[in-house]
Amino acid sequence: MKVRVFDRHGQLVGPVESPRVSRPDEEWRARLTKAQYEVARGKGTERPFCGTLLDNKQEGAYSCVCCGLPLFTSQSKFESGTGWPSFFQPVAAENIITHRDTSWGMIREEILCARCDAHLGHVFNDGPRPTGLRYCVNSESLVFTDAGNLAALADPAAS
Repeated sequence: MKVRVFDRHGQLVGPVESPRVSRPDEEWRARLTKAQYEVARGKGTERPFCGTLLDNKQEGAYSCVCCGLPLFTSQSKFESGTGWPSFFQPVAAENIITHRDTSWGMIREEILCARCDAHLGHVFNDGPRPTGLRYCVNSESLVFTDAGNLAALADPAAS
């Protein structure tokens, strides 16, 4: 699969070839906290206004809690008032996949990490310009890295 990743200089590069990440369920349980597992692997939703990244105003990148793939940056984060971190675009279209979600009697577009299929949240058509989209994401599905440490996210595929 081809995705965009950070290189050793903290620059987003690609698309580069990267293998899919797949692990047995027991390994995911061992790697993640209970809350992270329930949201990212179990397609759960954290309670609104409780996520640790909701009010984060630092510059940096938000990556998948399961596989570390960069998903969003602080430049696309906005205050939606919904209670979950919201972004108007992903770091790269290749890094996110969507699936129709008909759970709970609703029709929505679920967003998933393209590399490991972790559940991130949903995307809606009520976001700000320039995209008009709102990627509503669970904090439990994300790991934040501040702008000064993006080189720490360097992917071997970017070398």
